[in-house]
Amino acid sequence: MRDHEPAPDLQGRRLTTKEAAELLGVKPETVYAYVSRGQLGSRRVPGGRASTFDAKEVEALARRNRREGAGSPGSGGELSVRTRITLIDTDRYYFRGVDATELAAHHSYEEIAEWLWTERMRPGTTFTAPDTSVTVARRAVDALPEHTSPTDRLRVAAIAAATADPLRFDLSEDAVLGTARILIPTLVAALPPVRIGHRDEGPLAEHLWARLTARRPDEASLRTLDTALGLLVDHDLAASTLAVRVAASARAHAYAAVSAGLGVLEGPLHGAASGLAHRLLLDVLDQGDAGPVIAEELRAGRRIPGLGHRLYPGEDPRARALFALLEEIPHAEPALAAARDVVATTARHAPLHANVDLALAVLTASSGMPATAGETIFAVARTAGWIAHTLEEYGERPLRMRPSGLYVGTKPPQPLP
Repeated sequence: MRDHEPAPDLQGRRLTTKEAAELLGVKPETVYAYVSRGQLGSRRVPGGRASTFDAKEVEALARRNRREGAGSPGSGGELSVRTRITLIDTDRYYFRGVDATELAAHHSYEEIAEWLWTERMRPGTTFTAPDTSVTVARRAVDALPEHTSPTDRLRVAAIAAATADPLRFDLSEDAVLGTARILIPTLVAALPPVRIGHRDEGPLAEHLWARLTARRPDEASLRTLDTALGLLVDHDLAASTLAVRVAASARAHAYAAVSAGLGVLEGPLHGAASGLAHRLLLDVLDQGDAGPVIAEELRAGRRIPGLGHRLYPGEDPRARALFALLEEIPHAEPALAAARDVVATTARHAPLHANVDLALAVLTASSGMPATAGETIFAVARTAGWIAHTLEEYGERPLRMRPSGLYVGTKPPQPLP
């Protein structure tokens, strides 16, 4: 469309394949390729074989293609998947259209999970795991070596819990929601308790706290942990979430889909990033100054953990929300000061803002938790989001998450080796 031509009124219209192709500037076959890749929805004409397309959705895809064609950073060639769960917009993010930081400020992790799954708020809801599920998961986790990472423990717990559920292959919405409400507390209950005498009753944040530190929690600390869980429920198509959707596209059951996400989460560029920030803060606290610690990191060729996020040009809104709560916890002040020192020192050569990994590190370092605690919090929290994406993917065409490989190897035919 030339610049001087008026844009068509697309409100409420459905386009034919030809019209969609013209608006996108592609061949009709490419329109159907967009559909098969999940980038565009289609609807059959009643009584016929032709497909129609939502005009606003086609126009949105056309705008995205134009941005990618212009070389916008990080956009070229990326897989796009239609979702109604999370929107990230400049310096804010939303769960089903509602500001996620506001949700986390006013609702518990369990309530936010229910909202993400059902779009219904259930005040006071809590998750309870049956004894059979917990017993099987604990037995499997207890058999692991002592040095096993928390994410490995959670993955083993998820697989063990699946074996105790004969209805795991029922992929109906009600069945998957039932699985979710059992699986999340089972994952937490399967972790070895650090604080002796704790009973798994009440909010999930209390159960998780007892598995992360021997300290008794005060109200402000528990509130911060619960808010962290709520903030981390989902974050659009992160690498682990994409793995979950691929598994769900192949109609893997919910336990298996969550296990796929846990496998990806363990990478140092994803869920394990907060552990690196935790160790950095301990070094700063030990030396009393971020300067030499940052210098050593840069000298070793390492990036500074806990800073910057490719989706936010400014401060990560999740970090902003957590820092505000951490300021209300007196024993968190030294770690908070160390985090501020890291940000200020690094800002001298790179305008990077704090991300949620640094905020999690302040919480874990100031609460007597191990460096792996942030990864555990991240994994437990994100399980609820993975269930939401699993449910959404079950509503799509099976096996649609199948990109085509671009072969760049030796040209065939070659002689038999």
